[in-house]
Amino acid sequence: MLALRRWSVRHAAFQARAYRALVSLLKVLQPVFRAIGYERAEKPVAWVESNVKGLFFDCHMCGYCLLSVNGMACPMNCPKSVRNGPCGGVRADGGCEAKPEMPCVWVEGWRGMQRMPAAEFPRLPNAPANARHAGTSSWLRLARGGHTPPPISGAPATATESRLERLLGDGEFVVTAEFSPPDSADPAEVEAQLRHFRDHVDAINVTDGSGANCHMSSLGVSALLVQAGCEPVMQISCRDRNRIAIQGDILGAAALGIRNLLCLTGDGTVVGDHADAKPVFDLDSLSLLQAARVMRDEGRFLSGRKLTQAPRLFLGGADNPFAPPFDMRPLRLARKVAAGAQFIQTQYCFDLERLEAYMARVRDEGLDERCHILVGVGPIASAKTARWLRTKVPGVHIPDAVVARLEGADDARAEGRRICVEMIQAIRGIRGVAGVHIMAPRQDEAIPDLVRDSGVRSGRRADFAPVRAVEREELP
Repeated sequence: MLALRRWSVRHAAFQARAYRALVSLLKVLQPVFRAIGYERAEKPVAWVESNVKGLFFDCHMCGYCLLSVNGMACPMNCPKSVRNGPCGGVRADGGCEAKPEMPCVWVEGWRGMQRMPAAEFPRLPNAPANARHAGTSSWLRLARGGHTPPPISGAPATATESRLERLLGDGEFVVTAEFSPPDSADPAEVEAQLRHFRDHVDAINVTDGSGANCHMSSLGVSALLVQAGCEPVMQISCRDRNRIAIQGDILGAAALGIRNLLCLTGDGTVVGDHADAKPVFDLDSLSLLQAARVMRDEGRFLSGRKLTQAPRLFLGGADNPFAPPFDMRPLRLARKVAAGAQFIQTQYCFDLERLEAYMARVRDEGLDERCHILVGVGPIASAKTARWLRTKVPGVHIPDAVVARLEGADDARAEGRRICVEMIQAIRGIRGVAGVHIMAPRQDEAIPDLVRDSGVRSGRRADFAPVRAVEREELP
């Protein structure tokens, strides 16, 4: 079956012609299906479809087929159920983040798309899987004219009261930093950790089970930061919740004064400390962005039910210019912007040449004028750490020259910080980049020096309010 699946991708042009012929045939057969009754035709047609598509594409019969927009590679074979891929964890050899021995189905699909006549990467996000349609025939749905879900309206975004949005809108070069929640229920630990961030960065990005490891929730920490007068960016991952829980968390976050939301698919559970946990992945990052945008701009849930008060949100997403397929990344960024992303934070940048090539494509597409791009940076403590990151963390690309520089330094930790400062200064000079996002796990104390030595916030300070003792006493 795997051999036939790869044959189908290699012969995507032929398969695309066959698909177009099938669509034409289905339209001709509409009167026949109406006469028989679509409900009666469902079972035999679904049986034929399942066997044909299962043989050639390893089809999972999701009921909303994406073969024609993914180079004849079924995205439901993705272990993370990503329907708007590829994710940021694609390995350097094109392998899957969750299953290294398996080629990423979206990388395979991109290769298939490039073989298709007049292939064009779809600009609008694919809808999330609909559990009610699982096992049903997408062919019959095509015949009935109900295959494509209705598009999201282009309603203008509402005001968010986000300080991050205001700074980016004013053209400031923004600095955000990643905050790793503690393994604790004590809010004092969050407050103590803030000393490395307060007055040094413009917003604090709170991770949500990063690396599929369990910590205090992003929602909880973000709420504590709001109470402390800080500007949080709440991460929300699709790995651990379905669309019901996610939409509830979005409303709860907005009610607590959290205005910035970073939408992520999330790391696979197999890489974390709960490898036996069941992943959810009901949505992916693009459909999560769509859900948040619908709630904000249209005042409704994905189900269509109206909200009495829409959340005010500044929506963000992640991108990885340093993971294959490189030529697909700017196109996927365009889809994220179409889904609702207003700012983007990237994976670590240690390769300026690759970033320059990515940003050139971004500018060609005009995406730098439609969203704010913050490039990820961070200090590396040693050559050993650099090797571990690039071999153990899918999607992290560290050139050999950086490893060699760390290896040859008398003080590798200090050299890693110098590299980070140089990277920040160089990134600031790239047209279209709106800021940097510092990721310094276990090196939070380095953040003030990195920001000061790079000079990117000279003459400006974050407008964070001081924490009052009474606020700490009232923390839950």
